[in-house]
Amino acid sequence: MKSIQIHGKEFEVSITEEQIQQAVQRVANELNHDLKGKQVVFLPILNGAFMFASDIFRRIEFEARISFLKTASYSGTTSSGHITQLLGLNEDIKGKTVVILEDIIDTGLTMESIIKQVEAHEPAEIRIATFLLKPDAFVKNFKIDYVALKIPNEFIIGYGLDYDGFGRNYPDIYTIKSERFLNLLIFGAPGAGKGTQSKRIIEKYNLVHLSTGDILRAEIEQNSKLGQLAKRYMTDGGLVPDEIVLSMIMLKIVENKGANGFIFDGFPRTVEQAKRIDALMREESMPISAMIALEVKTEELKRRLIERGKTGTRTDDTPEIIENRINIYKEKTARVKEYYREQGKLREVHGEGPIDDIFRNIEGVIEQL
Repeated sequence: MKSIQIHGKEFEVSITEEQIQQAVQRVANELNHDLKGKQVVFLPILNGAFMFASDIFRRIEFEARISFLKTASYSGTTSSGHITQLLGLNEDIKGKTVVILEDIIDTGLTMESIIKQVEAHEPAEIRIATFLLKPDAFVKNFKIDYVALKIPNEFIIGYGLDYDGFGRNYPDIYTIKSERFLNLLIFGAPGAGKGTQSKRIIEKYNLVHLSTGDILRAEIEQNSKLGQLAKRYMTDGGLVPDEIVLSMIMLKIVENKGANGFIFDGFPRTVEQAKRIDALMREESMPISAMIALEVKTEELKRRLIERGKTGTRTDDTPEIIENRINIYKEKTARVKEYYREQGKLREVHGEGPIDDIFRNIEGVIEQL
């Protein structure tokens, strides 16, 4: 993995240039859709937002003005949380649509101060567009209209962001390097091949397998209290409540503290679960490395599940329950992909064809990590 050193600290790539540009294009598309026909003034915040502002401004498809503002909020690797003065607001913004472009919003204290000072110039409206947002650190209640990427509450550099003035020039985003854990989410609809590929990943990379489905089915076979509680949800193809699943996962993580990492098979199934497992893994200093999503067409999923049902290994592989499980995936679970896409952690892999070919593609993804 590519790494750099600044002031004796080692940083490694966490978001690639390609992922950055895809996210910036998405924000530009939203701005083009929302703001055509308006009198628009962009107000990028120096120094961090200069690269984000440049990329956005080259992609807009309407007439607009731009005026760079200067603030000071960071010193070293911590935020001071306030602004003493806002300089450079030379444009007449009265009655106009103002778009404040920021590199990163964490607590929101800095942006709140900027908004108040811009409001004094009586714009028609103020919109906020930020390259990065740290949802876990955000404590204010103002609206953020456009977010390119959401990230954990970690210190980062690159793409305009710095460490004591250095690192702004890099096209990728870097985080401070720490002891590496390979924590993967293997994701896909029922029948996508998550279990098959998980076994191969575990063998090669020596990871601990956390399959919520397997563990819960074992509890059902043992007729434990947990199994009895879960059975009524699983037999209908429904989702087991978060508290049951998360408690079970926490126990397994604690039991395997010395592991090289974990592979989560069939979890998280909802965005709320994803947020909670992210928080849990960060508390353990073992953040999620990536989501590997196996992409398989619906008809192929059904064919695979019906064939598996003929073996009698799964009581929930009946046509009615299969249809219900796939519908639940599309309606609820598929949203989790977008959650990790916003973090730059989604890796999509074609899940059809020979098993060996699929695994080679997965290996390529993991080696990049």
